[in-house]
Amino acid sequence: MGIRGFLLYLLSGFSVAILSVLFINNNNIMNHNSTLLHSPYLSTADKVWPALEFNWRLVLATVIGFLGSACGTVGGVGGGGIFVPMLTLIVGFDTKSAAAISKCMIMGASTSSVWYNLRVPHPTKEVPIIDYDLALLFQPMLMLGITVGVALSVVFPYWLITVLIIILFLGTSSRSFYKGIEMWKEETILKKELTRQQETLVNSRGELLIDSEYEPLVPKEEKSELQILCFNLRWKRLLVLATVWVLFTLIEVMKNDLVACSILYWVLFCLQFPIAVLVFGYEATKLYKEHKKRMSTGNTEAICEASIPWSPLNLAFCALCGILGGTVGGLLGSGGGFILGPLLLEIGVIPQVASATATFVMMFSSSLSVVEFYLLKRFPIPYALYLMGVSVLAGFWGQYLVRKLISILKRASLIVFILSGVIFASALTMGAIGIETSIQMIHNHESMGFLDFCSSQ
Repeated sequence: MGIRGFLLYLLSGFSVAILSVLFINNNNIMNHNSTLLHSPYLSTADKVWPALEFNWRLVLATVIGFLGSACGTVGGVGGGGIFVPMLTLIVGFDTKSAAAISKCMIMGASTSSVWYNLRVPHPTKEVPIIDYDLALLFQPMLMLGITVGVALSVVFPYWLITVLIIILFLGTSSRSFYKGIEMWKEETILKKELTRQQETLVNSRGELLIDSEYEPLVPKEEKSELQILCFNLRWKRLLVLATVWVLFTLIEVMKNDLVACSILYWVLFCLQFPIAVLVFGYEATKLYKEHKKRMSTGNTEAICEASIPWSPLNLAFCALCGILGGTVGGLLGSGGGFILGPLLLEIGVIPQVASATATFVMMFSSSLSVVEFYLLKRFPIPYALYLMGVSVLAGFWGQYLVRKLISILKRASLIVFILSGVIFASALTMGAIGIETSIQMIHNHESMGFLDFCSSQ
């Protein structure tokens, strides 16, 4: 399935789902005073905070949280689609608290992964392993999308969010799996070619040399971890990313103290749009001008890790995907990596850099939500600290073990298969819970159409 086919699949699936809600609204004969839920992952149910005590639930949650964090950060998707069902079904949290703790786990895992990646060199080039150009391109739109997603979670009915998540996750996991198979085949051909070259080395006198190894004439300079860390850091761009994060955080903090749908509320809500568009526009203009300049001089070298031409159409596509990824994060309680991870692979970024960059961007988006949830007192601090500690360890060891496997097997496609597996597992878990709860809502004669934003706050 090509990128056009994938987009057609998403558009058709989303259109049918949303039109179904309109049909239900027009034919809804149920009582309008029925109970209204915000969303499956941000419901208004009473708080249910189990005590932090040693039992089989805590052990199972620790194991699942560790594996989910390890695989999620390696794939660059976070793992929110696994954490939320785990916290509700196994531990017993209400869905709103589960979404908040899920963000804490994603923040912990992504932060430790970023720290690990900053001490790792780029596998093929003398450039940072984190692509700051792509980070600046996607981070503002991703954070804007999270704001939109949280607002839509109040309006969209429970079952619609479930359907959209299943459509999206099945599509992205299938596309990523197909991409992984392509990369596996290419790696197999490359390994066979390297093996053939090593077996047929010939010296200057025409003698066949078998399994010969040569030391390079100019030995490659080995950098220390501190040198790699300093090289991977780009302070000016980090400052821009941090500034965007601070502005969005301040707006969310001020917005939470206001009455929903008041004039000042909407002013602050809309203020996030020019901030995101300004940063995105600056980076997009820079990429477009540099690409045009290189094409005019015949220079075909890529500007950043992505191999696509930076045309206005492709830049608009990246902006749309960034907003979509953030919207899914806002609806689901994840960091938005379910879109960003597969997208980076789709535009030609190698798996190691795609994972590092997606996790880096996700660190900002998830931490924004954690600050907001903390101010709203949405999660118990002891439980959040414990599971965040588990995720910190998992993020570090997940990166370490997978990169060791890649260096041994010489197959970076492992990252792509892990990404695909995590998204597919999330589709199953989130879909199962969503379907079960939607059936329960039908039995309780609850509203199945669009909800009013202001009255549902």
